[in-house]
Amino acid sequence: SELPPLPADQASDMVQHPSRRLAGRPFLLPQQHSRSAGTVILVVALAALACVISSAPSFLRVPSPQTSTFSRGNSATATVSARGSHHAKTFCSKEPFPKLSRWGFYNKQHHQQHQEVQDRQRAFAWLFAKGKNGGRNENLEILRGGATATAVEEHITQPFDGQKPGTSGLRKKAAVFEEPGYLENFVQAIFDTNPELKEETLVLGGDGRYLNKRASMIILRMAAANGVSRVVTMPNFLASTPAISHLVRSFDAKGAIILTASHNPGGPKEDFGIKYNTANGGPAPTSVTDTIYGRTQTIKKYRITGEEPAKTAFDKPGTTRLGNMEVVVVDAVGEYSKMMQGIFDFPSIRRLMQRKDFSMVFDAMNGVAGPFARRIFVDDLGADASSIVNGVPLPDFGGAHPDPNLKYAETLVSTMQLVDGVGTDEEKSPGGDDDDAASLPDFGAAADGDADRNMVCGPRFFVTPSDSLAIITAYAQETIPYFKDGLKGVARSMPTSGAVDAVAQKLNLKMYEVPTGWKFFGNLMDAGSLSICGEESFGTGSDHIREKDGIWAVLAWLSILAHKNQDGRRKLVTVKDIVEEHWRTYGRSYYTRYDYENVESEKAEAMITYLRDNLEKLRQETPGLRIADDFEYTDPVDKSVASQQGVRLVFRDNSRIIFRLSGTGSVGATIRMYVEAVAPPPSEGSGSAIDKAPSEALAPLVELGLKIAKLEEFTGREEPTVIT
Repeated sequence: SELPPLPADQASDMVQHPSRRLAGRPFLLPQQHSRSAGTVILVVALAALACVISSAPSFLRVPSPQTSTFSRGNSATATVSARGSHHAKTFCSKEPFPKLSRWGFYNKQHHQQHQEVQDRQRAFAWLFAKGKNGGRNENLEILRGGATATAVEEHITQPFDGQKPGTSGLRKKAAVFEEPGYLENFVQAIFDTNPELKEETLVLGGDGRYLNKRASMIILRMAAANGVSRVVTMPNFLASTPAISHLVRSFDAKGAIILTASHNPGGPKEDFGIKYNTANGGPAPTSVTDTIYGRTQTIKKYRITGEEPAKTAFDKPGTTRLGNMEVVVVDAVGEYSKMMQGIFDFPSIRRLMQRKDFSMVFDAMNGVAGPFARRIFVDDLGADASSIVNGVPLPDFGGAHPDPNLKYAETLVSTMQLVDGVGTDEEKSPGGDDDDAASLPDFGAAADGDADRNMVCGPRFFVTPSDSLAIITAYAQETIPYFKDGLKGVARSMPTSGAVDAVAQKLNLKMYEVPTGWKFFGNLMDAGSLSICGEESFGTGSDHIREKDGIWAVLAWLSILAHKNQDGRRKLVTVKDIVEEHWRTYGRSYYTRYDYENVESEKAEAMITYLRDNLEKLRQETPGLRIADDFEYTDPVDKSVASQQGVRLVFRDNSRIIFRLSGTGSVGATIRMYVEAVAPPPSEGSGSAIDKAPSEALAPLVELGLKIAKLEEFTGREEPTVIT
């Protein structure tokens, strides 16, 4: 009913209304300021009834409530104690009111203004209808936003073991994240340890895997409950990790929560992940993730709004509210496309697409890259729509493993005939010279589940990620307008081959070697020292954002191809042509990686410990060995130190064997062995060592690495899970 304005310094009269019940429980409503005679009689009758049955069995009575408080202003707080199936509640201003009697009466005059009373009514209605039970203590707060009121709960919780983020966030099986409170605990730890998010902007999105929308709804409600003033998201919370990094920077957000397990498989029985990015748009540094982890070990409660938004509330661009929080749904694909058009020469790439002797294929691997690839390659650049395969994002990625490498990118490997998925082998496949190679696409690429990784190839010709980084660096200034004024510096992760080092040396560029993890590039970029960087794990990017960027890398390659094929009358310069020209100029780094996945953690740690303990012995007993150490990195910007980042064995000719444990898995440990054999560029009149089959060039070092690490002995594995 309509209430008159209420003085702010007086309390509301409240009475248990016998004619209204929600979920079988009494519902408290404010009395009218002017009571009718009938109302007075009713109150007297109720009081008499209370006296008569005061000795009724306890299960018929509402328990006596506990005292709690609410603050004046735009919110009110109440403690809710659940005893069996009953609830008790009371309110007090900053000066506590008398406790309610067992039957809920107390005599105070009207308090606060009309709107606040209505807010409490709506919150009470929600609370009783929800029907909680079981002895849990919760706090209820009312957030007012526009014409709505949203109830906020504080849930009692306990820490979960193992919520320590890995190389890029927390990754576990989806079933683990579905455990009550598991996701909420980690998200609350983010809010607790990053107070700068309060009254500021947060970006929220994910790669569309199983749990993406459900988890996003929970995080949205928690953001509102924790005082975030604005959340920027996208239809169905679906966006690539690079696009989210861009939104953080373009909306001046203080951070982002990204729901992805990257290249890991998805589905009810597979992996889910969550990571926190900071205000620069990049993954949180180790100091931040360690603090978040520390909070997960001591957490006692989390905050969340009780009201759930409609499932279709965020299906299209627009602005809405959740309590005090504004929710802005943007076209993430369109925003990303605009950014790419500001970096690359789209008209030049469009002319390449129009050549009758050029075609391409892009495998989105049923990940989030599909909509972005369709918008850019088809709509913006004019590629045929059929060039996008596996372009519909699916919660389980179509049952496939969305990792763009020679084992898992099955569609691309088959389409481009990449020698049964084991890489380029010149003894079996001479490249694009066979008659039937002319029917294959001239350029192939793929991206992983969240579109931050990439794989590039030509017909029957695989380009290693290390070579890809080096070649993009070599051509960047003359082919990509964004770099027209030159490069500030380049960087690679330590296990990545030294191919880019040779380019940096020849172009007189600063060169940085950092541990694995994109977060280590961020400081260098923010300091203005780094333009292009990459990892051997199919990640390449630049300082346009603070994440690796799969589609950016594909556009960089298309820019190089467009530059090399400006004269449409000449024979098409192919991917193979470009790579082999690069080898003749800078030399070749033969490279492979052996992955042993899901190894028992104890066995993996034992192997790494064995290597660390025997470094001095290896220096003395291994012919040609120049360096044997456990890589340690001191950040040149903030002087932070990252130790034990991988065991390195470096030989006098710069060939290397490296061992490290990966931090991107969700179960057990992944041991990775990286092997690099270096062949210098051929000198005039001499034979060339750049034309060997990779298997031939790498065989001696692979055999030595397996022997040194005793991999079969420690793991019980005769073969690796994946060879790249």
